[in-house]
Amino acid sequence: MAKNGGEAEIDEGLYSRQLYVLGHEAMKRMQTSNVLVSGLRGLGVEVAKNLVLGGVKSVTLHDPHPAAWPDLASQFYLREEDVGQNRAEATLPRLAELNSYVAVSSSREPLSQELLAPFQVVVLTNSTLEEQLWVGDFCHSHGIKLVVADTRGLFGQLFCDFGDDMVVTDTNAPTDVCTPPHTHKGCPGEVTCLDEARHGFETGDFVTFTEVEGMEQLNSCGPVEIRVLGDIGDTSEFGDYVRGGHCHPGQDAQTHPLREPPMLHWGWQGLHRFIAQRGHAPRPRHQVGGAEMVALTRALAPGVELDEKLLQELAFQATGDLAPLNAFIGGLAAQEVMKAVSGKFTPITQWLYFDALECLPEENKETVLTEEQCRPRNSRYDGQIAVFGADLQAKLGAQKYFVVGAGAIGCELLKNFAMMGLGCGPEGSITVTDMDTIEKSNLNRQFLFRPWDVTVRLKSERAAAAVRAMNPSLRITSRPERVGPETERVYDDDFFEGLDGVANALDNVDARLYMDRRCVYYRKPLLESGTLGTKGNVQVVIPFLSESYSSSQDPPEKAIPICTLKNFPNAIEHTLQWARDEFEGLFKQPAENVNQYLMDPRFLERTLRLAGTQPLEVLEAVERSLVTERPRDWPDCVAWACRHWHRQYSNNIRQLLHNFPPEQTTNSGTLFWSGPKRCPHPLVFDPDNPLHLDYVLAAANLFAQSYGLEGSRDRAAVAELVRHVRVPPFTPKAGVRIHVSDQELQSAATAMAPMGAVSSPPQDDDTNFHMDFIVAASNLRAENYDIPPADRHKSKLIAGKIIPAIATTTAAVVGLGCLELLKVVQGHRRLSSYKNGFLNLALPFLGFSEPIACPRNKWTLWDRFEVQGLQPDGQEMTLRQFLAYFKVLGAPGAACGALWGDMGHSWGPLLCAPQREHRLEITMLSQGVSMLYSFFMPPAKLRERHDQP
Repeated sequence: MAKNGGEAEIDEGLYSRQLYVLGHEAMKRMQTSNVLVSGLRGLGVEVAKNLVLGGVKSVTLHDPHPAAWPDLASQFYLREEDVGQNRAEATLPRLAELNSYVAVSSSREPLSQELLAPFQVVVLTNSTLEEQLWVGDFCHSHGIKLVVADTRGLFGQLFCDFGDDMVVTDTNAPTDVCTPPHTHKGCPGEVTCLDEARHGFETGDFVTFTEVEGMEQLNSCGPVEIRVLGDIGDTSEFGDYVRGGHCHPGQDAQTHPLREPPMLHWGWQGLHRFIAQRGHAPRPRHQVGGAEMVALTRALAPGVELDEKLLQELAFQATGDLAPLNAFIGGLAAQEVMKAVSGKFTPITQWLYFDALECLPEENKETVLTEEQCRPRNSRYDGQIAVFGADLQAKLGAQKYFVVGAGAIGCELLKNFAMMGLGCGPEGSITVTDMDTIEKSNLNRQFLFRPWDVTVRLKSERAAAAVRAMNPSLRITSRPERVGPETERVYDDDFFEGLDGVANALDNVDARLYMDRRCVYYRKPLLESGTLGTKGNVQVVIPFLSESYSSSQDPPEKAIPICTLKNFPNAIEHTLQWARDEFEGLFKQPAENVNQYLMDPRFLERTLRLAGTQPLEVLEAVERSLVTERPRDWPDCVAWACRHWHRQYSNNIRQLLHNFPPEQTTNSGTLFWSGPKRCPHPLVFDPDNPLHLDYVLAAANLFAQSYGLEGSRDRAAVAELVRHVRVPPFTPKAGVRIHVSDQELQSAATAMAPMGAVSSPPQDDDTNFHMDFIVAASNLRAENYDIPPADRHKSKLIAGKIIPAIATTTAAVVGLGCLELLKVVQGHRRLSSYKNGFLNLALPFLGFSEPIACPRNKWTLWDRFEVQGLQPDGQEMTLRQFLAYFKVLGAPGAACGALWGDMGHSWGPLLCAPQREHRLEITMLSQGVSMLYSFFMPPAKLRERHDQP
């Protein structure tokens, strides 16, 4: 994609995470699409922001109206000095900074057919019903897709018109691939998948088959509709199944008929009629206006049973403008635009209505929310005050929150917090921490950052500055220290005890578990959010009400068996993991061992203590690195890479086939190379083969870097060098034992160390040969085993364990999370008021559930003993005194002085009263991973520790 909307190649460095969600074809269709966004209040700017980040060809911002103070409640690209200026023109420069590949323009002229005609999609926000009707008619008749979105307080509306028939080429983009060990011939045919490979398909899905041997007719079949635990159609005329094959998701383009729904939402029509007649929306909590809107709605729907309380609430909130709801509806609306232009994922058919009325006060709503409380105050928060009143706005300003992480979720959280006024009062504050620097791939979703921030600014520092510009009243502090046991002197008791809550924006489970433990310990509410492509979830953790984040965990990810990696791969995931292990074993571990050998006098002593054959392996590796394989110059590095190529892709495969010939059978008479085992074949090195040369070039440069030698990128010169490398001929080794299962391997060498953790090569650096080596090594091994190769883009996803991400999901998820924050700040005590949210924008799917209550016996996970361990005179409680604090009394009414006299009477009053209540004897005491006391502790150590504080 070229700058300013021109056509060119897609910038994979910028769009990498989004490409893993949408794919290249959908992205190419998006970059040819022109979109008009009409209405630049809070909802409109959310939609426009997500589309500019997403990378459509152009976005035109349309709004004929000037900015007003109430717009600042959620329009994060308007500043106080912009009040009175045209909304679209004031917003344009800040939106255009988000993505130089998208042409952003503005228009203030009235909507007309001439203005609409050039666009592929038109988005209307905060528009009148009259405008929606004529624009809808024009767009429908001219093949222009239309999205209508609106929010009113805690109510949201979304409508999509993508023509009479919307062709969807990919409904939900499943990525599951299963390897069938057997396919049954017959009518109907059945496929059995490996036990360890969950297929993830559902009845009604379409699949295709590849690489099936024997029953080759399956490979040429089009997408076949399947029934889970059922058949795949008539295979009785096919050949006999021999082995192999993969089952892939197969999508036929699906046509979704889009027709007018049977009934529109009467309340929204009544509201539009009220505005058309009065020229303005009903005033907040104005009883007369609410009753009038209900009457107008009744006139529109005679004979229809209406919920008057719900309609009245809509009238009361008609002037409400909430940043969280705009983020949620804006994320959904932008995703629908992307579906319209790309044909990727299933559209909404056709209306979506949403409300979050559980955010209102749980009790005494009529007395808490009065017309006086909710009247406008010519403030930037008037849109929020209209819904919740001025008292809650003051309470929001006094909140002290800790945002952990300033990535995509963190940016959205901070933006919403600034718009809501969280921590903007004299007593409030927000602390954000993130130790990472900004990378190019962040810019596609983390919208607080700009290209000039890449590699030079910390995320926490830049994010804080960006949201402070959105709301100068925001009292925000950025910290560079990560959260963890090593920074508990920074984020100490005083820090956590001063907080009102924590919002996680983390991308790894370990950090989430740690923060969850801290929140449970300090009894702080926690907002937890996460995304994976178009999927997202929100969990709210409330002290003494709900379970914590750690109370339920996903099952651990299944590891690839070692023998599958070493000898029997059958999927590209296996070869990529093998390539990562190669990278670790060739370029990381040897260097670490050599450096320790040279610098640590005790290295040899420690190495000799290792179990089994490890000492010999480590020392032989050191000898190779320092003596036998040490290069003198660049040609030596090329020769080493060439010889290693032959060892891995030719000689080792020949040795494997020497041990297990292609036609070998097992004791039961079945072919050894059957089912998931693919029979490999050795490769013949060809310097004119680009893949072969890719491997040698990358391996030689990495090897040279290890020794501080200068490498080269001259492919022709490297090809000439390898032609002169002498490679010893292969001779099979007798007696080589190759293990065919992990169990056999473990029983043969119980002392063998487990596979080491693989270091992650930099995911977004394409200049250091790391990914060049991994891609080439993986695809060469895939060629050995006739596994379809993976391009660089897919290889980075799998090998780098990259999480697919898109801005629309992040905005929607964080919007839901901030709605939960409003409940937390109000102090809702009913578990039913809170909602954990789950969404998949591809399907589309939205689901909500009450948080699970914390288990209650006589105590919950939130309960604890509070012990005053420090006396006013500074004396600290010893271990002996601590144990005695809980110990059972010898007899009721025993004198405290006699019991505690030998310990110092100053502890007597503290210890005497609680111990009657607890009457517990401690058998074990620990802090983190340290054991402080146990009943089986040696007496000498116990005596030593008894009198220590």
